[in-house]
Order: sequence, then structure tokens, then C-alpha cells
Amino acid sequence: MSRLPIAGFAAAAVLFIADQAAKYGVTQVLGLDELTNAREITPFFNLQFVANRGVSLGLLHASTDMMRWMLVAMTGLIAVGVLVWMLREPKRIEQIALGCVLGGAIGNILDRVRLGYVVDFADFHIGTWQPFLVFNVADAAITVGVLVLFVRALLVRDKPRAERASVENSGNA
Repeated sequence: MSRLPIAGFAAAAVLFIADQAAKYGVTQVLGLDELTNAREITPFFNLQFVANRGVSLGLLHASTDMMRWMLVAMTGLIAVGVLVWMLREPKRIEQIALGCVLGGAIGNILDRVRLGYVVDFADFHIGTWQPFLVFNVADAAITVGVLVLFVRALLVRDKPRAERASVENSGNA
């Protein structure tokens, strides 16, 4: 096994802490909850409390305790898969992207375990049009991490080791 992906673990830790701090700030410091659920910050951004009992895009809504714990188990398994991938990934950029996904996943899992739902609060809008669902720091971290992995998989091609050696040797001749 290669070196530990310190950058990936650091990204996961920073994003987990930022996510939990933001959720604490919104719910405890500002006191937003299901009764006092919105505060306008700018004409295009509100802090709006949403108790998200589903997963991405409101899918798989957990209306019972059994469904809640099934979501915890499912997202926990995905987080373990991301961790294993991160431990095996040799490229630092991908390690950091995977750390973003892992930190976000752990933040949302903790909410679901502690509260029974995920705290969402970021509401970007243009007038009455909402191009995004209400989300949180963890959701943003997961999205950015997945996008980085996707873009790098599609657009960044590492030359095979033999081809790199051939190019380097031809430059020395």
C-alpha cells in the first residue's frame, strides 16, 4: 500500500467541520428551525431551514425509522467505498476530491443519526425561480468532489508509464 492520502483526510476533516459548524450556526446561533425557517441574506440568497429526510434531489424519502436507518446504512456503505478508493488512489487531486465527498457524506450521516434528518439551509434563487434545491456545505462538497472526479476522468489523461519513459528518453538523445 502506498502512503496515506493525508490531503484527502485533511479535506474530509475540514469539510466535515465546516459543514457541522455551518449547521450549528444556522440552527443554534440564528435559531432557524421548522417554525422560523427563513432569513433573507441578499436578494438572491436566503438561509432557509429544511429538514431533509431524503437523499439527493429529495429521493428516497425516509418516512419511518426503518427507512432512516436503511439510508444511514446505504450512505455509510458508500462512504466506506469512497474511503477505500481514497486509500488506493495515487493522485493527490483525486484524493482531495474523494476527501470532499467523504467529509460531506460523514457530515450528512451524522445529522441523520443524531436528528433523523439532514439539515439543509442554503437557498439560492433568482426572484421566485430556484435553480437548486436547498442544500448544505456537505452537499456542496460532495457535488464539487464528484464533479472534479468526473472532469478528470473525462478530460485528464495520464500517459502510460512506458510512453512517458519513451518520450523522456527520446529527449535525452
